[in-house]
Amino acid sequence: MAEAKKVVMTYEGLKKMEQELENLKTVRRKDVAEKIKEARGQGDLSENAEYDAAKEEQGEIETRIVQLENLLRNAEVIDEEALMMDIVNLGSKVTVLDVEFDEKMDYTIVGSTEADPMNGRISNESPLGTALLGKKIGESVMADTPDGEVEFKILNIQR
Repeated sequence: MAEAKKVVMTYEGLKKMEQELENLKTVRRKDVAEKIKEARGQGDLSENAEYDAAKEEQGEIETRIVQLENLLRNAEVIDEEALMMDIVNLGSKVTVLDVEFDEKMDYTIVGSTEADPMNGRISNESPLGTALLGKKIGESVMADTPDGEVEFKILNIQR
């Protein structure tokens, strides 16, 4: 069997996934089991929408539990304390300037499982994340975006 792909993530991302898994196993499983029990008590299951909805929710919870367990089993947590501060790494907080629009933006470079672009967390596998990795303050990078190639200048790097 092929070795599973390592899932690179920050310590913060690891903790968040562990908390979600714990919540699913201890709280959500019990809640949905109670919903199923109540729906069964209503009689005929063949036309019971509450029962069908609860069983569907149970399936979604179990699927997510398996996904999280696999991600955590293959997690490779980056040591943010060991990161070099003068270059962009996974876990770096980077301030960039969109050269065309003269607009500053802050991003944290994270693994793909933690990416949340609307909250400034971009994947190391995204076009901008890939372009930024290994670069230094003052360097400019080109990133292929849906709007075409965009130039960004690195203004600051933090841990």
